[in-house]
Amino acid sequence: MPTTSSTPVPGEVVFAGISDTPIDSATAWDAVESAHTGAVVSFGGIVRNHDSGREVLRLTYSAHPSAPARMAELVAEVAARHPGTRLWAAHRVGELHIGDSALVAAAASAHRGEAFEACRDLVETVKAHVPVWKEQFFADGEVEWVGSA
Repeated sequence: MPTTSSTPVPGEVVFAGISDTPIDSATAWDAVESAHTGAVVSFGGIVRNHDSGREVLRLTYSAHPSAPARMAELVAEVAARHPGTRLWAAHRVGELHIGDSALVAAAASAHRGEAFEACRDLVETVKAHVPVWKEQFFADGEVEWVGSA
């Protein structure tokens, strides 16, 4: 007779990184999906054409040199909080245009509830604690820096 363990399987970090090349949700989705997962939830933070009623032309994201290590550490912490999940997260740096992905995250688990919870935790944790800064270029010629961490 097979035995089962009551100890949850720890979450797995499939990828956590800072990228100077385009990122997309299909890559994240494909990476976390497996024969053991019944649900995949993905998030795409997309550059929009406005902020606080002002027209945005483009953004530039800059990261502290510690950002890749901090990203890996934070995603591992999220995985520890969500046993049985598979997680993927990347934040883009460099010049981005309207419609480009700035942050992509995905979480897979056996059930949808756990996948939704893990993906939200992943996104909120990355946004709050990874040392990445956004420089917004507005149509009126003004520039504004916004800190992600």
